[in-house]
Amino acid sequence: MAVQKLPLAKALNESLRKALETDPKVVVMGLDVGKLGGVFRITDGLQKDFGEDRVIDTPLAESGIVGTAIGLALRGYRPVVEIQFDGFVFPAYDQIVTQLAKMRARSLGTVKMPVVIRIPYGGGIGAVEHHSESPESLFAHVAGLKVVTPANSSDAYWMLQQAIQSDDPVIFFEPKRRYWDKGDVDTEAIPGELHKARVAREGTDLTLAAYGPMVKTCLEAAAAAAEEGKSVEVLDLRSISPLDFDTIQASVEKTRRMVIVHEAPVFFGSGAEIAARITERCFYHLEAPVLRVGGYHAPYPPARLEEEYLPGLDRVLDAVDRSLAF
Repeated sequence: MAVQKLPLAKALNESLRKALETDPKVVVMGLDVGKLGGVFRITDGLQKDFGEDRVIDTPLAESGIVGTAIGLALRGYRPVVEIQFDGFVFPAYDQIVTQLAKMRARSLGTVKMPVVIRIPYGGGIGAVEHHSESPESLFAHVAGLKVVTPANSSDAYWMLQQAIQSDDPVIFFEPKRRYWDKGDVDTEAIPGELHKARVAREGTDLTLAAYGPMVKTCLEAAAAAAEEGKSVEVLDLRSISPLDFDTIQASVEKTRRMVIVHEAPVFFGSGAEIAARITERCFYHLEAPVLRVGGYHAPYPPARLEEEYLPGLDRVLDAVDRSLAF
């Protein structure tokens, strides 16, 4: 059966299984990915079926994990690294930005770096700091890295396949609060381009752009706005670096207004680059300034306060109302 309704987490598991079956050079590695199947069970059952040489439990040493993946890539393998939580990636940040991101340019393109680093990110699960952050802009700023994030089960399955097949390093951010959301996955479909944005809902009055965990929130906001007679278009950006500015521009030229939503802090967030670029491209089409909705420029709060910290339906709708009031 080609089409299945799967939770996003299971879609990732099936995608890894397919990659391991298809290419003997694919290896999965990380803390607790083997016998435990990962803290979120994304790698559940893979070590049992593919062996300890293909699905490798590593020591708790992120710099060593990524460094080993770089060495494996140099030897022709396609490592898929799991970082257990978003805030745990920083011991490996030096390896990622000074080695992984630079190797292809340093070798004038002769050395391939087919490494995928999977990072569960974002809040909404009641966890503490270092388990709920959104560091995507820190990686998008680094030349040589691709940065992508799925928002639904189908994209989780296909985008991970495409990331593994890429000869460039890919930072693959997984919206952990959406792991249990179910969606249709057609495992025999022809996937779209990895770095192409998707129009998730058509509209004419305003463009809402989001990625990862905030796409669902924006779709809910668009549905609520429709009850008040407002037609809101929702873009699922899917790729943060590179960004599909052409699709964003086409939408904004139609709606003439734009609100960008992400969980990460607004200050120096990815929304700032989008707002600046769209203001340059669409200056004579815009009827209101491009607005941004996101987290606060503060350390991630304790769980009982995260609903206040994270952008939710009310904050998105408030931005929609402010834009339409211009």
